[in-house]
Amino acid sequence: MTRPFVFPGLTTRVIFGHGTLAQVPAEVARLGRGRALVLSTPEQEGAARALAERLGPAAAGVFAGAAMHTPVAVTEEAVAAFRALGADCVVSLGGGSTTGLGKAIAVRTGADQVVIPTTYAGSEMTDILGETAGGEKTTRRDPAIRPEVVVYDVELTLTLPVGLTVTSALNAIAHAMEGFYAPDRNPVTEALARDALPAFRRALPRLVADPQDRAARADALYAAWCCSTALGYVSMALHHKLAHVLGGSFGLPHAETHAVLLPHTTAYNEPAVDGLLAPIAETFGEGSAGRGLWHFARGLGAPMRLADLGLAEADLDRAAEIATRNPYANPRPVTRDGIRQLLQQAFEGTCPG
Repeated sequence: MTRPFVFPGLTTRVIFGHGTLAQVPAEVARLGRGRALVLSTPEQEGAARALAERLGPAAAGVFAGAAMHTPVAVTEEAVAAFRALGADCVVSLGGGSTTGLGKAIAVRTGADQVVIPTTYAGSEMTDILGETAGGEKTTRRDPAIRPEVVVYDVELTLTLPVGLTVTSALNAIAHAMEGFYAPDRNPVTEALARDALPAFRRALPRLVADPQDRAARADALYAAWCCSTALGYVSMALHHKLAHVLGGSFGLPHAETHAVLLPHTTAYNEPAVDGLLAPIAETFGEGSAGRGLWHFARGLGAPMRLADLGLAEADLDRAAEIATRNPYANPRPVTRDGIRQLLQQAFEGTCPG
């Protein structure tokens, strides 16, 4: 029987295809804006400046200081540049770091956002902003955080390194995983999450073998859109809490941390969600969602151990304490002993279950 649900409706305009970067100037104009601050990380500054040239007079300038985990100090610098240049919108070109900076500027200034993702991490369709200050990462949700336009250009992903291809895709799968059992899930987010799994299952092994496979790149980018949209309309739980703790308090890299945690957080909640994770088990095999994801990730050459990401075993107790201090709502009780055991398995990279 179909259960009652509320779905607020999709509000972000999405442009998806090959060569869609060319449509960005028209999208800025469509928003009624004419002074775009183009954002990127230092590594993608060249691409950001090329985009600013494409925007012509509609570009106010470039800020190429986006950093992982959206440090508040960087945001303050970017907001100062936004105001000094007389910008009226932001165009964010890059992965989660750049998308996060655009959101942080928007929520402080009311600026419209055009986001152009170049990875599969999938924060672009959400109303979620995670920011880091004082050694801790805090997360908030607000309609003002959700971008107005997202432009997906498959061509921009052709040069994405294999390692980041894999880890950012596993990051996206984590969005779908939590969406399956979120208390505010609905038929739309469930359908998107289900559709993403086989698309990633098809695409990722092909991209490991041939990163220039355009059809596989399109499948993966579509799956990332599905996962991002699903997370944008449901609550987060244990997986994202742990990723935020390890990133914000211990400086671990974002996508890699999601990739390592995913099988373990999935396995932790799997017994408590009454078969809701069955689509994952059916897609990836091994008789359970957690084990299936672990074997899939290992087959792709993904990082498997928190130990390899720079976390010390001596940090596990503190990480468990922080994670249980203000836990996100979760279908299985979040106990210190349970989380400490989960983190130990993720630290060692052992197969869950």
